[in-house]
Amino acid sequence: MLAPNLSEIDDLNRLQREIPDCRLCPRLNVWREQTAREKVARFRHWDYWGRPVPSFGQEDARLLVVGLAPAAHGANRTGRMFTGDRSGEWLYGALHRHGFASHPESTHRQDPLKLIDCYITAVIHCAPPSNKPSPQEIRNCRPYLQFEWERLNRVRVVLALGRIAFDNAWDLHRGNSRAKRPRFSHGLEVPLAGDRLLLASFHPSQQNTFTGRLTQPMFDSVFRRIRQVIDAR
Repeated sequence: MLAPNLSEIDDLNRLQREIPDCRLCPRLNVWREQTAREKVARFRHWDYWGRPVPSFGQEDARLLVVGLAPAAHGANRTGRMFTGDRSGEWLYGALHRHGFASHPESTHRQDPLKLIDCYITAVIHCAPPSNKPSPQEIRNCRPYLQFEWERLNRVRVVLALGRIAFDNAWDLHRGNSRAKRPRFSHGLEVPLAGDRLLLASFHPSQQNTFTGRLTQPMFDSVFRRIRQVIDAR
């Protein structure tokens, strides 16, 4: 099977079970499997997940978090979105501080962490070389994100981590209209149809957090705003 037949899938739990079997992108198949075999020294004893990483969360969530892609030695290793790398430490720490996660750390798929009123997905579900998926790879994975977008009908805030996540979330909202896409910036808020709010943040990547482009106060301010919006509705 190259990709799950979405016409045969009727809920998000089944989608999450099917995504790991997707083999639609040849370059990503080779890269993530090679990475899982060769590993890195600090994780040499790990049995890497090495497959497309499913989304994580509840169907009745009011917060939807959209990232870019699994990290080669993070989610590609652990099998859970944003788990096993510095970006995940930032994200789950913020989610926990603001009441969206049961624990401040996510270490592996079987740990006790639970999301609260939150669902985490990504533009693509396979780790790409240099964290740069091709436009075609993004298009190949788009149906999964669209499926989630349509079925997560209680979502009130969509948090886009990084420009690519923001652009893809906006495009899903825009559909076939000619509405001009807003220019990405940290903290940008865009009202969407269905009483949703699209909120943009710099991605908590090491490139951003180590350089100070994204600080913890900046990240927390985004989550305070999310909490404010959700609690008011």
